Amino acid sequence: MNGTAATFDLIVVGAGIVGASCADAASAEGMRVAIVEPGPVGGGATAAAMGHLVAMDDDPAELALAHYSLGLWEAFADLEEAEFSRCGTLWVARNDDELGAAGQRIARLRAVGIEARLLDAAALYEREPALAPGLAGGMLVSREAVVYPPRVASHLVQRAQSRGARLHAGRRVHSLQRGGALLDDGTHLCGPVLVATGCALPALLPMLPMRARKGHLVITDRYPGLIRHQLLELGYADSAHGDADSSVAFNVQPRPTGQILIGSSREFHANDAAVSPSMVQRMLERSFAFVPSLRGLQALRIWTGFRPTTPDGRPYLGVVPGAVDQWVAAGHEGLGVTTALGSAKLMIDLIQGRRPAIDPAPYAPQRMAA
Repeated sequence: MNGTAATFDLIVVGAGIVGASCADAASAEGMRVAIVEPGPVGGGATAAAMGHLVAMDDDPAELALAHYSLGLWEAFADLEEAEFSRCGTLWVARNDDELGAAGQRIARLRAVGIEARLLDAAALYEREPALAPGLAGGMLVSREAVVYPPRVASHLVQRAQSRGARLHAGRRVHSLQRGGALLDDGTHLCGPVLVATGCALPALLPMLPMRARKGHLVITDRYPGLIRHQLLELGYADSAHGDADSSVAFNVQPRPTGQILIGSSREFHANDAAVSPSMVQRMLERSFAFVPSLRGLQALRIWTGFRPTTPDGRPYLGVVPGAVDQWVAAGHEGLGVTTALGSAKLMIDLIQGRRPAIDPAPYAPQRMAA
C-alpha cells in the first residue's frame, strides 16, 4: 500500500456506459475527475448490452429520462466509433388487441415529442417481409437507433482523459470514506464520490437494494438486408418490467455489419455467467415464431450479461441517503445505454447544485434506502 493521496472535484467509480458518461459530462465542465475501474472500460453490463436507443413509455419517469437522453445521443450520430445506425424500432403486434394498445403508446410518445406511427399489416410486411404471416401490424419509431456500447464508453473515457481526467485502471475502491475513497492499493482519492458500479453497487452502498438480472444474446453471421429495423414484440415490456423468475421476449436487431443480434431473456436467481442451453433455446424459439427464417442462420457467438435492477425498476440517480458528498448513478436494468447520457447530465446538474432539465425526484435513491 503506497498511501498516496490526490484531490478531485469528482471521483467516478465504474467505467461502464453510465460511469463513462458521468466522467465525460463532469470533465466537459472543467471538473477535475478521477475514474476508478477494476476491469476493462465498458467491460461489464455495457459489453453485454444490445445497444438499442429506445424510448420505453410504460412508466412516465422512464419515458422522461429516455426522451431526454435520446436527444443527447444525436451528437453521436456521426461518430465512427459509436457504430451509430438509425435503423428505427418496429414494435410488432400479433393481434388486434396489441395493435389497439399500440395506438395508446403512440399517443404517449407523441405527447413528449417522439414521432411514432401505426402500421397496418400491409405496411408492416412491406417494411419487413421476413416476418411470420398473420401479424396484425405494428408501431414504427423511425428515428431510434443502435450503437456499439463498449466503444462509446471507451470514447467517453478517452475524451474525459483528454480534458485531464485520471483513469485508475485495474484498481478497485476498497471503501468509501468521508471526503473520498480508499483504493485497494492504498491510494486515497479525496473529493465527492459518484458510484456507478451497476450490479456491484451493494459492495459499496449496501443500503440500496440491487438485484442482478441475467440475460442471453446470440449474434449471427452476416445476412445483410434480412431485417431492416430493430424488431420487438409489443409485449416486450411485460418481460422487461415483470418480476417473473425467468422470461423471454422477441427482440432482434440488424447490426451495421450485416449481422443479426437476437434477444432477449431475463432471469433472476441465476448468478452463474455460463450460457444456459435451455434458456437460449426458449429465447430463440420466441424469435423464430416472429421471423421463421432466423432458424436457418449460422450463430457465431452466445454470451450472457447481468442487468442491474432496482426493486421498482427505476435507476438510482442522486445523493446517497444519509451521506455527504456521495452520489449514485446505477440500476438502469436494460435501458442503461439509452439513458446513460441523460443520467450523466442530470447527475452533474445535481452535484453542481443546478436544476436538472427533467424532474429528478422519481429517481432519488432516498425512495429505496433500507
